[in-house]
Amino acid sequence: METSLLELSPHGIIICRNPEHKPLAPFAESDAAGLVALAGNKLDSGTDASALYWRDFGNLFLKALCHIPEGEAVEVPPPSAAELAEWVLNAPPMKGAEYLSPEVLSYLWKRMEQWTRERQSESGLPDFLEKHAPLWSRVGRVTLHLAENKGDPEFPFAFMATYSSGLSKAGRVQQLPLGKALKEYAGANNKPALLKLLSPIHAAAKTNPLLADLVETGDVFHPLVWLPEEAYEFLQGIPAYEEAGLLARLPNWWKKKTRRPQVAVTLGEKKKGGLGINALIDFRLEVVVDGQRLTRAEIDELLAGEDGLVLLRGQWVEVDREKLQQALAHWEALEQHGGVSFAEGMRLLAGAPANLKAEEELEEHREWAFTQPGEWLAETLDQLRDPERLAPPETLNAKLRPYQVDGLNWLWLCANAGLGACLADDMGLGKTIQVLAALLRKKADCPGSKPALLVVPASLIGNWKREAAKFAPSLNLFIAHRSEGGDLDKPELSADLVITTYGMLNRLGWPTETEWSWAILDEAQAIKNHSTRQSRAVRALKAEARIALTGTPIENRLGDLWALFDFLNPGLLGSASQFTAFTKAIQSGNHEHYAPLRRLVNPYILRRLKTDKSIISDLPEKTEMTVFCGLNPPQAKLYKQSVQSMLNELKETDGIQKKGLVLTYLMRFKQICNHPDQLTGAGEYDPRHSAKFQRLEELCSEIESRGEKVLVFTQFKEITEPLADCLAGVFGRQGLVLHGGTLVKKRQELVEQFQREDGPPFFVLSIKAGGTGLNLTAASHVVHFDRWWNPAIENQATDRAFRIGQKKNVLVHKFVTSGTLEEKIDRLLAEKQHTADQILEGGAEKALTEMSNEELLALVSLDLGKAESDL
Repeated sequence: METSLLELSPHGIIICRNPEHKPLAPFAESDAAGLVALAGNKLDSGTDASALYWRDFGNLFLKALCHIPEGEAVEVPPPSAAELAEWVLNAPPMKGAEYLSPEVLSYLWKRMEQWTRERQSESGLPDFLEKHAPLWSRVGRVTLHLAENKGDPEFPFAFMATYSSGLSKAGRVQQLPLGKALKEYAGANNKPALLKLLSPIHAAAKTNPLLADLVETGDVFHPLVWLPEEAYEFLQGIPAYEEAGLLARLPNWWKKKTRRPQVAVTLGEKKKGGLGINALIDFRLEVVVDGQRLTRAEIDELLAGEDGLVLLRGQWVEVDREKLQQALAHWEALEQHGGVSFAEGMRLLAGAPANLKAEEELEEHREWAFTQPGEWLAETLDQLRDPERLAPPETLNAKLRPYQVDGLNWLWLCANAGLGACLADDMGLGKTIQVLAALLRKKADCPGSKPALLVVPASLIGNWKREAAKFAPSLNLFIAHRSEGGDLDKPELSADLVITTYGMLNRLGWPTETEWSWAILDEAQAIKNHSTRQSRAVRALKAEARIALTGTPIENRLGDLWALFDFLNPGLLGSASQFTAFTKAIQSGNHEHYAPLRRLVNPYILRRLKTDKSIISDLPEKTEMTVFCGLNPPQAKLYKQSVQSMLNELKETDGIQKKGLVLTYLMRFKQICNHPDQLTGAGEYDPRHSAKFQRLEELCSEIESRGEKVLVFTQFKEITEPLADCLAGVFGRQGLVLHGGTLVKKRQELVEQFQREDGPPFFVLSIKAGGTGLNLTAASHVVHFDRWWNPAIENQATDRAFRIGQKKNVLVHKFVTSGTLEEKIDRLLAEKQHTADQILEGGAEKALTEMSNEELLALVSLDLGKAESDL
């Protein structure tokens, strides 16, 4: 299991799971303390990409902090929204990256500011840095200034070094020429202060010839006028000055980096045929400065002139003839081909090389050339971000929420354009119903089209059948699975939708030979390992459009991302070797730039989170979902044996003995549905022998990937530990267990552990011991592993998570074993028939003991077709 040293929680809090790394220990206090320490101390050799990313963000804060003049209040304005958006795009794959947003970063910045203000108010900034960020404590109060000297065309630039000498009577910091420091600190007593003030200058001079010359000649202490080449040499050294701890005040046009000639490439000005991953799009070349197009004569003049600062149209422009010429030559060579493929164009717009080759210098490439969409392509991309709002199909038996209508229209647009689409909505937001609505629209708008293929894990066949019957009964389904019977070798494909499993796809030849309208994958993380048989079989499917559904963040692991996109949009991310080379280029150097990759894949991923303000307001506070599980062969065998055994014993008993017998067998059926070992006492609890355990693993794997927490309720004390052992393997760390044997005084301690942001990820509770009196709002998921058959008791347990103060939408997953006693009672409860009323009033056990033998047999007998269809 891949882990990150640092991860982001759904609430936007940075959590450290490895405090043994020395610089990370302060995260135990708060994430603000951790970020300052991370940026202000030397890192261990084992630091990963997540820690490097957050270190750089902390560096940004400390750099801004050190620019505050001494004596002024700690007020550090956060970066602009555009800059924060770029930080989001450049985040590396790490746990919780999907929760990252400009708003989260801004709030984190404010927490650092508040934490810093509280700790430096008494001791001052220098002592604060010395204690909490020693790498930054050497930062001095010397500022290097460069400005335009517009009154002197021969020496058009002016330089001066200043230092902060103290506060004026008005409370403002006084900046004085550095030469005056020699007088202020004259005398032996002030020599240490002068040395401290000048030490950053001497440090920078060791690596910068210009500054070394200024120090040696003493010119650094006097105002100077400079030629353009001197000013340019100074500007080139800015990174070295700031690294040494000096401050710099520069012209705005230099800081914006727009005053340089850049090759502007416009892609897709006009439509050239259909859209699709292999479509050809045109492009146009220009050279611009600050958005203004240059004439050919101006370009030739720049290329024939000198490097450095050049006065062009009354403004100073940075020129590097070699880089400009290389950029022009690169694009002119591509222009000879008359266009680029859609995949190449999307790579270029994302800031990646068209061929994804590693040897390209990505950052340098972006500085001297950029791409932009033309009119037609810009309109197309805008449609992907904001599809036309069409009404849901009339044949859909449901009212879609606004965000679900958006999802339907996005799927429809991508499918018609021949672009792969990944619907990555959070669990519980209704991915299934959005796909069913899209299939209904296809049936209505494209009569006679080829059937669509849906590939699912075996455990979800029953779920899709039920959802289709409920919401899209007009869809004609064909289930290509052994549990449904029929001729799977030569099926009649007159259906609107063919459903099969990843396992059956490997056994059947015809799915990969058939031309499908759409190929749809549910739980698409099943193909994350591209070398497996089922992954290869999926990628071999022939379809006009490809759709993937997943609740697991797909951008958090690079290998998973490539495997999925090799199905969705083959070629967009290149071959496996090309993608590996490209990601190595991204990860090279001190800073990692993931923005090109994120920009490249984002148009084809639609992800909405329950934490989004636009979504949460549209959701019920509590969403209940019935999770249907099958019976694995050991369970089915034991269940059938128990039914026959009960029937034999019922013939020999009556009265009070019959009631006791029925209660005993009811308990046995529940235990078998949970796991055969619970009845036999074998004690191994291998998840492969229980469909419920396997479904719990699948469900919690998605919960774990999102950094969320879950409560798991059972009515059996003896199964709490096996459940906890199973979940520890899924989450990669231990959780908590509470049952009737847990000491009362320990219960509150367990609750407090679970409620912490960095606390255990799961809590297994017996429904009797944990169903009331506990406040567990840290959980956003509740699982009822086995049913109490009394809605009131189940709701009490659910309300441990869903309580006053809970700000999340809580998902409640009620496990029901298909084709068994559990499903039949669940149906009675849902339909609220007479028998259900009896169960509600007197409890299921009492009602069932009073049934006749025939009624009991009908209730507990196994519907093997249903049970196996969910395997």
